[in-house]
Amino acid sequence: MSESEKQHSTAGLGYGILAYLIWGFFPVYFKTVTTVPALQVVSHRIVWSVLFLSLILLSRGRWGAITDAFRDRRVVVLLTSSALLIATNWLVFIIAVGHSQVIQSSLGYFITPFVSVLLGVIFLQERLSRLQIISLFLAAAGVVLLTAHYGRFPWVSLILAVTFGSYGLFRKVVTVDSITGLTVETLLLSPFALGYLVYVSLNGTGSFPGQALQTNFFLVFAGVATSVPLLLFASAARRLRLATIGFLQYITPTMHFLLAVLLYKEPFTQAHLTCFILIWAGLCCYSYDAWRRIQAARLNN
Repeated sequence: MSESEKQHSTAGLGYGILAYLIWGFFPVYFKTVTTVPALQVVSHRIVWSVLFLSLILLSRGRWGAITDAFRDRRVVVLLTSSALLIATNWLVFIIAVGHSQVIQSSLGYFITPFVSVLLGVIFLQERLSRLQIISLFLAAAGVVLLTAHYGRFPWVSLILAVTFGSYGLFRKVVTVDSITGLTVETLLLSPFALGYLVYVSLNGTGSFPGQALQTNFFLVFAGVATSVPLLLFASAARRLRLATIGFLQYITPTMHFLLAVLLYKEPFTQAHLTCFILIWAGLCCYSYDAWRRIQAARLNN
């Protein structure tokens, strides 16, 4: 690995960790708007994200990149797919938080790395070492145990895992930079989001701006809260192997898991504890293997 490649990878690692830390606090953020219907919250995330991202691009004189992206049919198809995936992910997550199912949402994001690794192997021909495979089995054992303990098929968890894992794949292969891609995604979704908000406002069921000042603020600020970690994630996805992205994703569900148990007092059983131990054992194995590869590369140079 060359010095520039190392710097490229290190930057990607930093972006990824920061993105997942921000996402880790999302249950706290979206608990503040539980009085607003989930579809309206998602629509506000889209509309205010468009405004925030557009201001950034205009200030940098880069609006031409948006025009170029819309001229490329392949880019539009890929970003339309990723936009639908991330919007679905947002909606399901907000519903889960509003119904006090943060543990189930955390399970979904614990499953996501397996989806990411599987997609990386199938579509990007990424290979895993023996220790990485062992780490996958350890983490998978924890997820299976928690799923069995849950007592029924976890549809919420599965939808969150598949949509976000697939979103990572699309953003890795699309040939646009992170802010352009995210702006196009939100622009594609914005007519439907804005139309829906106008509709609910006209029929008297809209929540904005009739809520408390704090709720209105969090709805508007959702554009920034949504865009910043996604920009960081997209930057990380273009610099790192999809398998590495997959294992960084353990940061977010671990934080969600702890928030659910310690702050929101959702049930914590022996099965939860065993799952947590197995998953982090897998993460430690994978991290050790990654550290060993870095050390070997340094010695070879």
